[in-house]
Parts: sequence; structure tokens; C-alpha cells
Amino acid sequence: MNIDLIKEHIGDVLKETNLKGLGEKKVGKVRDIYVSPDKITLVSTDRHSSFDRIIAFVPFKGEVLNLISAFWFENTKDIIQNHVVSIPDPAVLVAKVCKPLPIEAIVRGYITGVTSTSLWTHYKDGKRDFGNFVLPEGMHKNQQLPEPVFTPSTKFEEHDRTLSPQEIVAEGLMKKELIEEVEKVAIELFKRGQEIAYTKGLILVDTKYEFGLDENGKLTLIDEIHTPDSSRYWKANTYQERFDQDLEPEYFDKEFLRLWFKENCDPYNDKVLPEAPPELVAELSRRYIEIYETITGKAFDHDFSQGIVERIENNLKK
Repeated sequence: MNIDLIKEHIGDVLKETNLKGLGEKKVGKVRDIYVSPDKITLVSTDRHSSFDRIIAFVPFKGEVLNLISAFWFENTKDIIQNHVVSIPDPAVLVAKVCKPLPIEAIVRGYITGVTSTSLWTHYKDGKRDFGNFVLPEGMHKNQQLPEPVFTPSTKFEEHDRTLSPQEIVAEGLMKKELIEEVEKVAIELFKRGQEIAYTKGLILVDTKYEFGLDENGKLTLIDEIHTPDSSRYWKANTYQERFDQDLEPEYFDKEFLRLWFKENCDPYNDKVLPEAPPELVAELSRRYIEIYETITGKAFDHDFSQGIVERIENNLKK
């Protein structure tokens, strides 16, 4: 889809839904979640979240995220069962009810990042022993790790904490056997993701998974998988050359919209934010579509014949 067509439909976004007969509605950052006793209906909206608030509505973003997840769920179901019951609409996933585990399963294939919780920040500050793995001396930022590593963090706390599996057991968050199973499966999923992404010219750098237990207590992959919102991707063909020159890798960049807000307001404290420039929103939409097409190998196809909510209601009726 070209940028002119996106600009033409810049206002055709799914901001929120109020669908009837699907159960109790809960609102997440990006998704509207309808909970009934036997299933959960997840509707991916076009809300774009940053600074703990919604900063823009990005055309087609919800569909792109949902369809990327659908691709990866299908391509990893031999590793672990997932929560997908059906995908009745490009923006909707119907899932089975699972009890979420209290951690996010984060897997990293490269030593990178700038936040206080990033692997590179800890390493630069002298940390080598991370509990379940030890990193060698002399590593450089953005270097590939000898093996992918598992760095889980808490999920239901005000500020997420990175904990080793041993600390998770010691704090009584999860049993030893369960966290070991989560680690094994998460690394298998990540390796599969890296293999497939590499054939598409991408490096899957790091990601987070969410797991739950189904009605039989069986481990199940839930939420989303390998989307550009839960994962970091770099371009594979220029990585080594740029690394050798001490340059940052080429990556799927959503940061430019965040930076615009930081330069034009105080996004954490201002009550009302300025409206995001339409050309930046259109460019972000274009990038989401590009990564969808790169990963799935399919052209992104949006149904322009009906409104988004109308289309969702019609598809759910079917």
C-alpha cells in the first residue's frame, strides 16, 4: 500500500469499540478485550501508545499487528499450543480463556538497548553473572550473544523488575518446573522466529512472550507473538558491516513519533497533547505495513468497501 493511499485514509481509524454480546469489556493500551466464560475476544485497535498514554491513531495498525501475530501463531504451533480459537476479522482474534502467568518471558539474541533494564546497560555497568547465564568479557554493544538468553520480568507490579528464574522461584512467583518449561519453550520460539525472520532479510533481536495455563493446567502461548510492538527487528543485510564500523543497526523505527512529541511538548505531564503530524502518522502506518508484508510475504489488503466497525460486526456475526 503506498503512502498516498494511506494519507487519503488517515482519518479511517479504529479508536475504540463497543461490541454487544461478547461479554465484559476491558480496555488495554491497544486492544479492547471482551471476556465471556468460554472465550476472550481481542480487538486490535489503531491506538498508538507511548509515555503511558495514547499519542496517535495509526491507520491499519491494529489489523497489521493482529495478522502478524496470526502468522507467527500458525508457524510455531508445533512448539507449543496457543490460545487462538479463530481469526474472524483482520483486527479480531478469538482466544480460549487461560490463566496468565505473572511474568513476561523476555528472550534476547543480542546485547543491546539503552533503558535501565537493558542487557547492554547492565553489562556496561560491570554485570556479568545474570543468574541463569554468564556473559564473557569484551562484548560490544549490538553484538550477537553466543546463545539466546532468557531474562524474565515481573508483570503485575507498578514497575517491572527483571528477575532470574532462581529469584522467581525464591519469591514464590512460580514453581521451578514451570519456569524451566517457560524458559525452554521461549528460547525454542525465539530460535524459530530468528530462522524465519532471517529468510525475510530481518534479524529478530529480542522479544517478549506471555504465557498462561489452560483449563487443564497446560502451558499455552497467549497475547501476541513477534509483532513490531513486542519485538525488535534489524535489517540483516547491513548488520555486520554497520557493527564492524561501530554504527547502530538499521532497524524498524517507531521512535521518530516519540521524539516529535518529546520535542514539542512534555508528554508525561501535559494534560493535553498536540495532535501528531499527519505525515508522520502516515509514515508510521507505511512502516507497519512494510514489516507485515516482509514477514508474511503477502500484500496487505484492506477492505475499503465498508467501515471498520461495520466490517468487524459483520464478520463476527458469521
